[in-house]
Amino acid sequence: MATFSVWNKQFIAGEWREGRSKDSYEDKNPYNDETLVHIRLANLDDINDAYESAKRVQKEWAQVNPYERSRIMERAAELLSQRRQELIDIITTETGSSVVKANVEIDFAMAIIKEATTFPIRMRGHILPSLIPGKENRIYRNPAGVVGVISPFNFPFYLSMRSVAPALATGNGVVLKPDSQTMIAGGLYIGKLFEDAGIPKGLLNVVVFNTGEIGDAFVEHPIPRIISFTGSTQVGRHIGELCGRNLKRVALELGGNNAMIVLADADVEKAAGAAAFGKFMHAGQICMAINRVIVDQTIYEPFLEAFVRKAKAIPCGDQSNPETIIGPLINAKQVSRILALIEKSKSEGAKVALEGSVNGNVMSPFVLRDVTNEMTIAQEEIFGPVASVIAAKDEEDAIRIANDSPYGLSGAVYGGRLEHAVEVAKRIETGMIHVNDQSVNDEPIIAFGGEKSSGLGRYGGEWALDEFTTVKWVSVQIQDRPYPF
Repeated sequence: MATFSVWNKQFIAGEWREGRSKDSYEDKNPYNDETLVHIRLANLDDINDAYESAKRVQKEWAQVNPYERSRIMERAAELLSQRRQELIDIITTETGSSVVKANVEIDFAMAIIKEATTFPIRMRGHILPSLIPGKENRIYRNPAGVVGVISPFNFPFYLSMRSVAPALATGNGVVLKPDSQTMIAGGLYIGKLFEDAGIPKGLLNVVVFNTGEIGDAFVEHPIPRIISFTGSTQVGRHIGELCGRNLKRVALELGGNNAMIVLADADVEKAAGAAAFGKFMHAGQICMAINRVIVDQTIYEPFLEAFVRKAKAIPCGDQSNPETIIGPLINAKQVSRILALIEKSKSEGAKVALEGSVNGNVMSPFVLRDVTNEMTIAQEEIFGPVASVIAAKDEEDAIRIANDSPYGLSGAVYGGRLEHAVEVAKRIETGMIHVNDQSVNDEPIIAFGGEKSSGLGRYGGEWALDEFTTVKWVSVQIQDRPYPF
């Protein structure tokens, strides 16, 4: 079993040390409210020390042989494999994750680390011709410098690693700010993993702080050239504004209101199974989770019957039980927010097809029927185990409903005729969409990101390589060039 008492220090400038804020934070198990560890929070001086350290060490790291950088990333993957059970214990206990979801999260993280091992030797340059006789144009791909990473509570280990591993592999320094509620899985554990893998002392820093004390200083600090943020659209807009004002690059993966369209010719049982997974995995606390299930009216009732049956069968409760699929929500505030959302939608005309229960922070599945796209629950990201099932008049109506949202992260289309379903998927305004599957998918070599209010930029594969590097043009005048003066 994991020991939590050791995770009570910040990781700054290559040292595990106490933060210098007057305030501390109590990290708790969201299932039973048990205190796991106290940590003294970081203050502005700590943030500055972290960025200064990352900047200083990055200059040396950028000169390290690419094969050596790759070897260190490979070592991190090896250590993660060896420490898998320890990390499962941390993720389940600290985040409320089921064992199944914890394993999925570690698999995702392992995949992105392994992909990142290839980045140092993929930072290729180009030699291009010139309009000027006797000139050679060289394009070099370089590290951006220092990257500030802000990660959320829902998939903390993976969503931190998704930025940290590519940023380090491409020669950058990193300062990571995890969500305080998941500071170990989302930050401190990553610091220890890479420390043990052999990255230079001070290159990666992990700071845990209260935003009320620090304000915008983490983003506005002059050192980071890129800010990578995963979280709500509201906060993402603010970070985007700050970065624009300070001429920093930004990668934003924000909220989603993901739709799954079930076409008239879909296999109802298979579609319902996919929808249940895409909606209720990790209690719906996934940016890619299905928010709206849009079903052709000709199969609405049989789909709803199958969907409710499958939702009823999902085991809920203590996340440490390997049989549990839905553990607790991250905190009581989220439970209250979601219950209020259900009540408001009922007052707007939605009906309850499956009445879930609440036990502490654990919510069993709720299913709402007769939902329209104008209702609050269809317009807001739920981030909980509540499904909204909407009837569409026909295929065109389903497409219209799916696109009637300011968000565009992920989605799904389920149908009997595969290529026809693909054509429907191509018409949905979203960065990612999955045919005859559900919306929760991620792969290390594929572009991950959203459209509209769901974010900017792309993570994964060659797209991550672009996000965390910059290019420089060096022209070389090989032959003497005549000038008119």
